[in-house]
Amino acid sequence: MSRQSGRANRAMEKFSQATTARAGSTAAFVAAVALIVVWLVSGPFFHFSDTWQLVINTTTTIVTFLMVFLIQRSQNKDARAMELKLNELIAALEGASNGMIDVESLSEQELKVLHQHFKKLVSMARHDASLTESHSVEEAEERHRRKTRGSRARRRSTSAA
Repeated sequence: MSRQSGRANRAMEKFSQATTARAGSTAAFVAAVALIVVWLVSGPFFHFSDTWQLVINTTTTIVTFLMVFLIQRSQNKDARAMELKLNELIAALEGASNGMIDVESLSEQELKVLHQHFKKLVSMARHDASLTESHSVEEAEERHRRKTRGSRARRRSTSAA
């Protein structure tokens, strides 16, 4: 990346952050409502003409069009930052599955399979004394098998007695 495009990118990033922060403020909402009120009040002066309607339609279309790109850019950056933070936590926690790092690159089908595994984990964890006892699907499945074997053995010994 050239130095000039790097500067342009940083400038665009700063502009994007500042604009989305301001656009989401109470002052921006009040200004938008005020603009609509001014437009409505001006209607009788312009005899509710086609030009009068075109002004608000064009203004709102342009603002919406530009804001879509600014908001998407801001959300992309926020999502990437959140992914990195979560990846750091996964990498740092003993017992956490490093396979979950970069999980967002999996296909939809792979994510569905993973979701089913976690649903299974939750189902098994509900039978545990504490929801925090299991760390991974594999560990939960093994713990569940051990518990099931133990409870079967206890039932057999009590029914034999």
